[in-house]
Amino acid sequence: MIVPLKPLALAKSRLAEAADDVLRPRLALAFAQDTVAAALACTAVRDVVVVTDDPAAGASLAALGARIEPDAPAAGLNAALAHGAYSVRVRRPNAAVAALNADLPALRPRELASVLGAASVFTRAFLADAAGIGTTLLSALPGVELRPAFGGPSRRRHLASGAAEIVVCGVDSVRRDVDTAADLSVALALGVGPRTSRRLTTGAPAPDGP
Repeated sequence: MIVPLKPLALAKSRLAEAADDVLRPRLALAFAQDTVAAALACTAVRDVVVVTDDPAAGASLAALGARIEPDAPAAGLNAALAHGAYSVRVRRPNAAVAALNADLPALRPRELASVLGAASVFTRAFLADAAGIGTTLLSALPGVELRPAFGGPSRRRHLASGAAEIVVCGVDSVRRDVDTAADLSVALALGVGPRTSRRLTTGAPAPDGP
């Protein structure tokens, strides 16, 4: 599983109405921590590679058990994901790969396993976000290039690229990425992970460990 994370100072600018300039990067880290922890707890996930150049985020996510890969291309989200997929296959040439958004604070391991199970019958597959416009997960079978096209109306681009759209019920937590205050409210109703919850209720730093 490949999770991209931009430098925290640049993250979650659309949350401005819900969080100030101090809280927003801290929330971005808490979202990523809860996302990575849930992915690592998923029985269908062998390991998690986080592609980031943020040293504090990298150290925190490594403490959870993720492998940190520097964003060597430094050419945006999709280049980072392609680089992450390459780094996985350098180590394990026959691995299937999947890219997952870092802002899924309500992510449930069992729901992620259901999505990955549904994806496994397709050469390449993706899950649309809750709005039906973007993408929260993209997968590719062994030997198949990931070809990520995240950002904006990526559902349409992934369909055009030949990826199959995953249609499975009961996986709201995998579709609910958080970009806005409204998104955060819905994620809170689903039930966010402990680090996001702690950050929102106490303002205390989210712990590095599980």
